[in-house]
Amino acid sequence: MSARPANVHQARLLRLLRDLGPQSRVALGDRVELSRSKLAVEIDRLLETGLVVQDGLAASRGGRRSHNVRIAPSLRFLGVDIGATSVDAAVTNAELEVLGHLSEPLDVREGPVAVFERVLALAAKLREAGLAEHFDGAGIGVPGPVRFPEGVPVAPPIMPGWDGFPVREALSQELGCPVLVDNDVNLMALGEQQAGVARSVRDFLWVKVGTGIGCGIVVGGEVHRGVTGSAGDIGHIQVDPDGPPCACGNSGCLEAHFGGHALVRDATALAKAGRSAELARLLEATGRLTPEDVSAAAGAGDAAALELIRLGGSRIGQVIAGLVSFFNPGLVVIGGGLTGLGHTLLASIRTQVYRQSLPLATGNLPIVLGELGQVAGVVGATRLISDHLFSPA
Repeated sequence: MSARPANVHQARLLRLLRDLGPQSRVALGDRVELSRSKLAVEIDRLLETGLVVQDGLAASRGGRRSHNVRIAPSLRFLGVDIGATSVDAAVTNAELEVLGHLSEPLDVREGPVAVFERVLALAAKLREAGLAEHFDGAGIGVPGPVRFPEGVPVAPPIMPGWDGFPVREALSQELGCPVLVDNDVNLMALGEQQAGVARSVRDFLWVKVGTGIGCGIVVGGEVHRGVTGSAGDIGHIQVDPDGPPCACGNSGCLEAHFGGHALVRDATALAKAGRSAELARLLEATGRLTPEDVSAAAGAGDAAALELIRLGGSRIGQVIAGLVSFFNPGLVVIGGGLTGLGHTLLASIRTQVYRQSLPLATGNLPIVLGELGQVAGVVGATRLISDHLFSPA
């Protein structure tokens, strides 16, 4: 982007056009507190910068028909969601419609240099596919705490070699555009707020249940990150002081009980102990189990696999119940790779939260699965960078 909005009015108009699509001047006037003449001035200035363009005649509302305006269709944003075991990259237009999406396995423990080579290769593939000549901005998610103003990971438990690495600066230089970096769960929450189940909710929790477990906290429509960027790191809340060791150095953390690695560990133990015929069969066939195997075993009615999922859901619900009583959200969204475990997991979480939290907090509280699935993080990443660029410079 060669231009930025000059004031808060132009920023507001750009965000409306991003979220609502093409609008007539009259329709925009209904949504902003500007006089007709002031609105006309600001739209004309945005047209001059090229940030918005004319888009045909609007539907008649009586009198002379006006032109629709839309945000510049040539703008392109890159969203990257780096997880513990995979990476997703997508390109969107300025209305945050996903034009192309790529995903591949990745081990974040390989370190930032190796991971960024993969990220840049995916970005190049998206460009080569004709989806973008260049990127006007990029949002990047990483699976650990981030010092947001600098775009630097801070002591991430599952990301050796990343502490203090200048992610924002390094990728901005390589991509040739502005870059913002945030915790991956915060971006998933933004994605659901932008285009998913949380579109109309101002205060909600987005809980990722995957290799790691984390929580995006949205307050008054804004992500709450905390002083050092570690808000929502619920995977390292202790649920059992005598529990298994965790990657963070403590014992009995929620993640050590029911993160992706913990689920595979416990499923393998059940299979080897002869307590699950279905898991034993899958282990013998492939040599190692995955969360998908646990889901398949549960789907086949395997009692041990079902109990493993129920127990994990109960542990997660135990932590969420405390958050609900403290925060009193309007919605709890469950997402992440382990949601493939299905209704058994969600039902167990719901049961524990509704049982443990005060009725005043849960009486009208939906606990639902996210709508966006694998693209939640990349949509949230492009929402993050577009919020930044559609603000006065």
